[in-house]
Parts: sequence; C-alpha cells; structure tokens
Amino acid sequence: MSQPLNFDPEEISKFEKMAASWWDPEGDFKPLHQLNPLRLNYIDRECGGLFGKRTIDIGCGGGILSESMARLGAQVEGIDMGREPLEVAKLHALESQVQVDYQQMTAEEKAAKSAGLYQVVTCMEMLEHVPEPASVISACFDLLEEGGIAFFSTINRNALSYIQTIVGAEYVLKLLPVGTHDHSKFITPSELIRYCDNAGFVTKGSMGIQYNPITKVFSYTRKLDVNYMICCEKQG
Repeated sequence: MSQPLNFDPEEISKFEKMAASWWDPEGDFKPLHQLNPLRLNYIDRECGGLFGKRTIDIGCGGGILSESMARLGAQVEGIDMGREPLEVAKLHALESQVQVDYQQMTAEEKAAKSAGLYQVVTCMEMLEHVPEPASVISACFDLLEEGGIAFFSTINRNALSYIQTIVGAEYVLKLLPVGTHDHSKFITPSELIRYCDNAGFVTKGSMGIQYNPITKVFSYTRKLDVNYMICCEKQG
C-alpha cells in the first residue's frame, strides 16, 4: 500500500491563490524578495560557490530563489506541489531567459527517482507548511551526493516569533496575508537539528535573519529567535 503524499492541500491552495503576485516586489511575497539576497549570499558562501553545482530547490514556489541561484551559474531544478506557482515560475524564467527545470512533485517522490544526484539542496520556508517535515529532510539527504550541502530555513516557535511573524507581519505591518502562517507548525532550532541528525546530516552552521520595522530592512543576526537558516553536510 502506497504512503500518502507529504503535503497539505490547504497549504497548497493558500499559495496558489497568491501565485499571480509572486514576482511583484510590492505584492504578497514582498518579504521573500527582501529576504532573497540574504539567503542567496548565505547559500553561495557556505557551499563554496554555486557556480556549476547541481542544485535542487525544494518547495520552490514561484522561483525567486531558484532563478537567483541559476543566475549565479548553478544547474537548478525546482520542485513544488503547487501547480499555479510553478506555471508562474516557468513563465518568468522564460521571460527572463534563465534556465531552471521546474517539476510538480514532492521531495520524497523526487528522492525516489534522483537519489544522490545533487551537490546542493535548498528548502526554504517550506518545512512549516508540510505535515511531516522530518520526511522532507530525509528526502533532501537522499537527494545529495556524498559531501553535498543542504540548506533549510524556517521560523522558530516561541512568543517572539508569534508577535513578529503573525501579529506584526500579518496583522499590523501587512507584510503577509492573514493566515499565511500557523504558529503551531513553526520549528525550533533544536527540533530542526534533531531531524537533520536523524536523517544522517552533520550540521555545519546557522544564521538568523531579523527585520527592522523602522528601516524596513532585513539583516543577518546570530540569534535564531525568529527566522533562521541552517546548513548541513552529507558526509561519507
């Protein structure tokens, strides 16, 4: 008997409804556009340079990060379960003349077909939207060749993250549509590292990202209180 696919139809529907505004820097995904340079820089630095590397972006959505990595010379594939965001991603890549291979499938499905083929795996702001984040992380491990690097970003689960990402970002500052996030699905750093350890990864580093509501600027921080990223290696 086949296992149920690891995605939440309600979460997919939520992002499909916003798909048309994915590439509008002042639209629903404005925070992603603002976060992207920080994420891209962290990924490029920690993997020793994206140029020429076989890379897959898990939960790629409309392709903001995927395209950015391709522009740095990575050989990029992007997968997502949302049909509308993928159509937007494909169209934008065509218009921008950027080569990215987009496919509609789960991380687990992709790992079953393409195990060990990638040097870099990215999974950004996706784990808090799936029923079984540990399963996605295990699939990311399987997708990598030995020595490959995986990057995960998510949101810590605490009172501060509730105030900043839900009360602040959704209700007060209107940075995101109300209902974008469910605080109960946020993942603490210790939980994320445990998932990675259980999958076989060795965690190499972490970085937090903070938002200044006065300057409206995102920046790096060593604190992992709210938004944070970690990088992990698949060692031989």
